[in-house]
Amino acid sequence: MVVLASLLEKKKKTILDKWFNSILDTYPADGARAFKQDKDRFSNPIGYTISQEIGTLYEAALHGTSSDDVRTSLDNIIRIRAVQDFAPSQAISFIYLLKKIVRDELENEIRENRLIKELLEFESRIDELALLALDIYVGCREKVYELTVKEVKAEREMVYKLLERTNLIYEERTKGEPDFGCGERPVT
Repeated sequence: MVVLASLLEKKKKTILDKWFNSILDTYPADGARAFKQDKDRFSNPIGYTISQEIGTLYEAALHGTSSDDVRTSLDNIIRIRAVQDFAPSQAISFIYLLKKIVRDELENEIRENRLIKELLEFESRIDELALLALDIYVGCREKVYELTVKEVKAEREMVYKLLERTNLIYEERTKGEPDFGCGERPVT
């Protein structure tokens, strides 16, 4: 009897290539084209990271492994997507693309060999990856917000000090008498 896992192993390269291209297609056309052309770590870190990490995620969906490597791979991809203009659902949607690719690639074999139960188990592991990805995404977004708040506070403090140094912010120089800006007092 044909087992889904053996079919998924046999078609691994084809499925990973399609998954990689589908993930990059979630980006605007110009970006997707650039990410697909070059998989060099330094000239194309997004394409490189995605191409490297999806193999670990595929193995986790295939064998049900839940290791630090899986979390790290998800984290590496989610960090990229968390700082881009993706809604949360879009940021983790790349995981669900694998379901459609597998169904399309193995449709006949699944039907002929009655592998629907195995397919559902495989898809359940994909769902578990998506839930873990959501947890990671939320953590990344929290970190982005924390950094943004710190940056705004630092900028505000810097502007205040600059205004203070250029005498655009005045304090009372004598009791009860406001400073009118040029060290002068109003004429009485």
